[in-house]
Amino acid sequence: MDALMNQSAALRFVAEAVEEVAGIPAEEVEPGKSLVDDLGIDSLSMVEIAFTLQRQAGDEIPDEELATITTVQDLVDLVRERVEHSQ
Repeated sequence: MDALMNQSAALRFVAEAVEEVAGIPAEEVEPGKSLVDDLGIDSLSMVEIAFTLQRQAGDEIPDEELATITTVQDLVDLVRERVEHSQ
């Protein structure tokens, strides 16, 4: 995984994980959307998405950080941070 993952690459990465786990088309996964209110992602799906991202990014996402995620952008920022941290 690229240590300098840019915004669009991170969004694509997150959108693909959301599509894989929750079946939501990647093109509907936009930065300003709420994971729960706009995309209907429940807590179990969120854990599955985090597991998918961890597996692909190669770095663990602590539960404390996962608990603060409410929007797609929050998840994108977390992915970028974790990818940079793992390098």
